[in-house]
Amino acid sequence: MGSTETKPKEEFVHSVFQSIAGKYDVMNDILSFRRHKAWRKFTMKKMNMSQGDTGLDLCCGTCDWTLAMAEASETGHMHGLDFSSNMLEVGQTKINAVNRDKQITLVQGNAMSLPFDDNTFDYVTIGFGLRNVPDLRQVLSEMQRVVKPGGKVVCLELSKPTWQPFKGIYYLYFEHMLPNMAKLFAKRYEQYKWLPDSLALFPGRKELASIFEETGLQQVQAYPLTGGIAALHIGTKENQHV
Repeated sequence: MGSTETKPKEEFVHSVFQSIAGKYDVMNDILSFRRHKAWRKFTMKKMNMSQGDTGLDLCCGTCDWTLAMAEASETGHMHGLDFSSNMLEVGQTKINAVNRDKQITLVQGNAMSLPFDDNTFDYVTIGFGLRNVPDLRQVLSEMQRVVKPGGKVVCLELSKPTWQPFKGIYYLYFEHMLPNMAKLFAKRYEQYKWLPDSLALFPGRKELASIFEETGLQQVQAYPLTGGIAALHIGTKENQHV
């Protein structure tokens, strides 16, 4: 994507998430047929975190995944990064409510250029955010950079169902019903029209697995979820030989 397109996309996506922060959790229920919590539970099982593991959650939004990792790690420090201050405010409230404010640090920043050193985290995750960044390869490269050798890069994202009749029903729902429901629930038709548009340009499950491998990640696993409407991708950073 050319740099002339990158800035307007970043600005638009930022304005979308700033404006919907308060309704984001409710809309996620609608968007995922109330499956996003089950998807995250499946993801956490596959990640198989150990006590003391550290993590970075990109595009952390209202911090549900950040909190799940903090709970699984028990003692390891977590960072959540998002460019929307309004989303982070909602997330910080949740973190404070469960007394994990010392374990989790939230950072306002850009997933395209992470303010962390190389080889810092055991896990680097991105949930429902990769399709909204200006350059997903750049973000995956940054994720790989800051994860430790042997650590995991994990992406949970909406995907493209491949089997009929579910595929047809889903696209009808996604492209026509969802933005109208958003108008009712969040009064944000234009912003939620963005979601099907962003998904149309996003690579399918197998294509994204190939991009993970092109980035240099090893042992890439890709799992379709709920008939392929979402997908989990996990890649491991190669252990550097001494």
